[in-house]
Formats: sequence, C-alpha cells, structure tokens
Amino acid sequence: MRGKKTADKRQIQPDRIYNNFMVAKFINNIMRDGKKTTAEKQFYASFDILKEQGHNPVDVFEKAIQNVGPRQEVKAKRVGGASYQIPIDVRGDRRISLAMRWIIESARGRSNKEFHTFAEKLAAEFLAAINNEGAAVKKRDVAQRMADANKAFSHFRY
Repeated sequence: MRGKKTADKRQIQPDRIYNNFMVAKFINNIMRDGKKTTAEKQFYASFDILKEQGHNPVDVFEKAIQNVGPRQEVKAKRVGGASYQIPIDVRGDRRISLAMRWIIESARGRSNKEFHTFAEKLAAEFLAAINNEGAAVKKRDVAQRMADANKAFSHFRY
C-alpha cells in the first residue's frame, strides 16, 4: 500500500544496575504514568528478595521469561464469510513481550493476603514461572491449547 511505512524499532538503553536490555524493557513495561523510578524501585526490590532467597536474580528472570513465552498462538482470519482461528508460530520479540506482559499482569493480580508489596508479588511470580506454575504459565498453556485445537485450519495460513 502507498504511504504505509513500518515504524523503526527503537533501541533502548540497558538498565543501570545489571546492564541488561531485557531488564530495562521489563521495567518499562511495569511503568505506569511515566513513573520510571517507581517501577525501577519495585523491580530491584523484587530482585533483592530473590537474592535473599539464594537465587541469582538475572538467571531467574531470564528463565522465567523463557518458560512463559508461548511457542504458538492463534490469529483470526476470515475465509469465505467464516472466521477461523489459525495457529501461527510466535516471533522471538513478540514471545518475549507477551511473556513480560503476562508475568506483570499475573503479579498484579496476586492476592494481597500473602504478599503485601508489588515487589513480593513479582518475585513470587518469577519463582512460580521457573517452576512452570502460576497464572502466567497458565495463560501460556491456554494459548498453546487453542493453537493445538485449531491445527486443522493451519492450511489457511497466509
């Protein structure tokens, strides 16, 4: 199409403590209303909790992202008046962004009875994700089951 230009991919700076791009991206996803320092405090506090428990926080974080990232998802496509859910493989950058989004969403949704701060919830969600447990992993499993159930429509792939 004329006039359609794809947006350039933005390069973000790595975070200042761990010098890691994924950590910086995760902090940006946690951030609300442009309050980056608040998001950083919460994230680094969750890393401190993981350190206290004897884990290497960066390894736990990266393993959690890898475990939660979906391999396949479904995409709706209209064929001859009917909509089909077509399974497609998930690109690497989308897999990471979905995993980050699901982990943050799951941490925010955890109950306040056992965890009092967001940092505690986030640390618990990281630990649950590396053990293939928790709401984020459940969400990945639902996406995978949907893709498996609709394998019959994979010939409609674009």
